[in-house]
Formats: sequence, structure tokens, C-alpha cells
Amino acid sequence: MGSRYTIGLDYGTNSVRALIVDVADGREIAAAIWTYAHGHQGIVLGKDPNVARQHPADYLKGAELTIIEALVTAAETVPDFTPSQVVGIGVDTTGSTPMPTDADGLPLALNPKWCENPNALAWLWKDHTGWAEAAEITKLAAQMRPQYLAKIGGVYSSEWFYSKILHCLRTAPDVFDAAYSWIELADFVPAAMSNTLAPGKFVAGTCAAGHKAMYNTAWGGYPDKEFLGKLDPKLTALRDHLTPRVKDVSSAVGGLSLEWAAKTGLPAGIPIAVGAFDCHLGAIGAGVKPGVLVKIIGTSTCDITVKANIDTLTDVPGLCGIVDGSVLPGYFGLEAGQSAVGDIFNWFVEYVKPAGLGHEALTAEADKSKPGESGLLALDWNNGNRTILVDQRLTGLLVGQTLYTTPAEIYRALVEATAFGALTIINRFEEYGVKIDEVINCGGIAEKNAFVMQLYADVTGRPMKISRSAQTPALGSAIAASVVAGAHKDFSTAQAAMTGLKDKVYEPNAAAHAVYAELYKIYRALHDAFGTTTGTTNLVTVMKRLMDIREQVRG
Repeated sequence: MGSRYTIGLDYGTNSVRALIVDVADGREIAAAIWTYAHGHQGIVLGKDPNVARQHPADYLKGAELTIIEALVTAAETVPDFTPSQVVGIGVDTTGSTPMPTDADGLPLALNPKWCENPNALAWLWKDHTGWAEAAEITKLAAQMRPQYLAKIGGVYSSEWFYSKILHCLRTAPDVFDAAYSWIELADFVPAAMSNTLAPGKFVAGTCAAGHKAMYNTAWGGYPDKEFLGKLDPKLTALRDHLTPRVKDVSSAVGGLSLEWAAKTGLPAGIPIAVGAFDCHLGAIGAGVKPGVLVKIIGTSTCDITVKANIDTLTDVPGLCGIVDGSVLPGYFGLEAGQSAVGDIFNWFVEYVKPAGLGHEALTAEADKSKPGESGLLALDWNNGNRTILVDQRLTGLLVGQTLYTTPAEIYRALVEATAFGALTIINRFEEYGVKIDEVINCGGIAEKNAFVMQLYADVTGRPMKISRSAQTPALGSAIAASVVAGAHKDFSTAQAAMTGLKDKVYEPNAAAHAVYAELYKIYRALHDAFGTTTGTTNLVTVMKRLMDIREQVRG
């Protein structure tokens, strides 16, 4: 039959990527990337630091441009390649990134009347303007529908679907009233490319609906009208307009439309898989299975694992969600994560500007010091806490600085803080019976920064493995496309053929881990004191214990 290929479209925070993959072995033959045109690095900001919006027009333009460029590159690098060999398309995106739509399913922002109104744009995952509404949703669910909270870690987040919609209703009622419905970016792109945006055709993904919009078949799908009406009577109409067609990534939303075939040069009618979030498809691209935790490390992190849906699974407080089929069909998808990781390192370099040093110089200098040597300890909450506290109104903290503290020591403490946050997540999984036997890392930091990966191994006491692909979300999307196209019979077969690990494994250093075990106790004291109502409020020992460890390490 000759070689067959699929395309994975990966919508990140600042750009979109198209990746062309050989379904036989996962070989990545071509890629193209395009930065969104609107706003600052693709994000429309406001005076309120919680605002982060994107223009839906960028999503469509990005798909067109990157697919065309990737096809050209493929033809240049692979003999006899033709677009006719592409058999399917998969899509992953950030989330929750919902946008208001009209009665035809088109985003309001594509209408000239609304195109300049930031409230009519897509509300990016990192938009936290709905923090008060999130607290209101959590409080009402605890009173009326505790089962809703049980599957999302106990707290509804400002990053999620209803928080943003309710905030729009309260602060921009003209936009809310003009909208027929709201849809996620993960659902918008596949529908737009298959001409299935119209409400009678539209398909939503299990991933977005379950993790961000409290969808669960156990209670009839989305939250009921009585509950939503208690938040605001106008939300009852929205409930009527949310699609009853919710499917996982083993299904196709439809075939590539004639319009999009003409735009891109791809064959019309090739199947487009149901969309999902980047971290969930990234986990597929890294080879997730029971017992394996996949860490997608970038500006933030997502931590994903799965458990067979025939197994008993206890609800896990503080998780971003437990959703049947959100990652792999037949498995519960369990999502956790940190609201900022790479963003914290970038903040230090770009905003603090320590002596003009960049990441490379700071990393090299930080790598020369030993665990505990600086006497510093930080909390990784510069953009709030996603797991296990689920509180976006928490902020970062640095303890232990002196008149001799150096930029490299601070940089190392910030990296250590993210590693302590990662360990907290692993511990939470295992506390509730979800065994983690293996950790696979992916993303730019995992791919490029040996210092960070070794430090994570030392803090967690676990080997850190690295995905073979540097573009696992796009690869996971391409894997989903291979399944819906029939190139592989199921996901386990597709993963076996198309995923792998790098030879390099970062093994924990026992001596470093012993020091970090002591520092982690102090981290947890700060974590609980500032993040919970049950932690101790007496922190008088913290600074002195850090100094004790510093002196022991320095000898």
C-alpha cells in the first residue's frame, strides 16, 4: 500500500504546530510552527493580570499555514511523498479555552461586530478572571451536587469552563446575551475543519467536557439545569445548547471538508479525530499506560496517568479530574499539574533580569552548588496552585535569602520548588491507591535541560525517563488520527508502533535525595501553612532549619 501518514495539530499557549508522522513507526517526517498573530506572543492581555484571551481567527489561520508548510517540507525530505498519503488528522489544544459562539456554531469573534471585543475572544486556559465565580461554583456544588466535586478533586478552578462563562455573564452581559453557546478550542478546530460546527452536527470531546465542564454519564452528562440556574437563571438556556454528542478520541467528528481540502491540498474526507487537551494526547504520545505517570513539562505542567475503568478507583482530592475515556478509551484518565514551571524560570530571567544572566548561564552556575547549600526554599505558586490545593489565589514565596544570596542560588531554589511540587503530586496519587511505577517526561524542558531532569530525579527519588519524541502532544494527536483512520486497530497497537523512550535515564543520587528529603519536610510545612486551614501557623523553625541544613552541606 505504500507509506501512510497522519497529521497532529498541536495548539499551544503561544503557537500552533503541525506534525506529519509515519503511522508505521512514529517517524516524524516534517513539522511547521506558527505564532499566533494577535496580542503579545499570541495572547491578548489586559490591565488585569488575570486576563488572557486569544483570537479564534488565529486558530484557523494557524492550521492552514502550518499544514501547507509541513506538506512542503515532507515533499522535500521524503522521496515520493504526496499529500494523498495522509490518511487522518488529530488535534490537541490548551484548555480550558472556551469561546462564545453564535447560533451557527461560529465564534462571535469572527463577526466584525465582536472581533475587537476581548470578552468575545477565546478565554485562554491561563485566564483567571473568574476566580470568584469558581469559588461560588465550588460552594454551590458542595451544597447541592457534591458528586460533581468528587470527580474534580473537590474544587472547581478559575481555569475552567463555567467559571469563565459565569464571569462573562457578570461583567460582559452583552457578549453573553449575544452567544448561543460556548465551545472549547479542542472541539472548535476539528469541527471547523470538518464543517460540523452547526449545533445539529457538533461533537464535543470527552476530555474537555469531563475535566473542565463536569460532564459525566453517571448524572446524565453536563450539570443539570437546576444547579446551573442557581448560579444564574441565564445558564439554564446554555444547558439546552450544550451538545448531547460527547465522544472520546477513538471517534472521528467527521471528514475533512472540501473547503479545507482546497486550502491545504489534503484529500477531502479524511477523518478528523475528536479533539482533546494537549497534555492528555501528549500522554498518549509518551506511551502512557497503568502505572506510568507522564509529565508534560513546559510553561506549566500536566501530570497524566490512567487506570482501567473496570478497577475500583477512589476519588482523589486535589486532582484536576478523573474522567472515563479522557485519555485512552477503556481507562479512567487522571489529571494533575502545576500552574507554572517554565513560566517561573522565565519570570526570573525576563522580569527580575538578574545581572543580565540568561537561562543557560544561570543553569550552569546553579549546577555547581549542592542541594541545601544555599539555605533557600521556594514555593512554586507564582501562577497559583493547580494540584493539590486547587487555589489560583496563592502566590510564590522565597525563604532564606541573605545579603550574600546569588542569582544562581535563587534560580536553583525555583527549580527545586517545582520539583517539590511534582513530588507532592506523585505522593497524592499513591496516597489514594494509584501506583506510580514509572515516570516519563516530555516537553521542551525535559528534552533540553539535563540539570532540571537530574534535580527532579534527586528530589523524587525516582528515575526520570524521557520520551523519544520532543513533540508528544502533536504525536499523540497523530496517533489518534491513525486509529480513527484504521491504520491501527487500537491505541495500544498504535502506541507500540509509534512511541518510544530515549536511551538517557536520569537516576537519582542517593546523597542528594537524602538532603532533599529533609528540605521537602520544610516545603510541606510552608505548603500546608500557606495553602491550607489545617497546617501549622507557627513557622518559627523554618529559617533556622534551612540554616542548619546549609551548614551541614557546607561542612
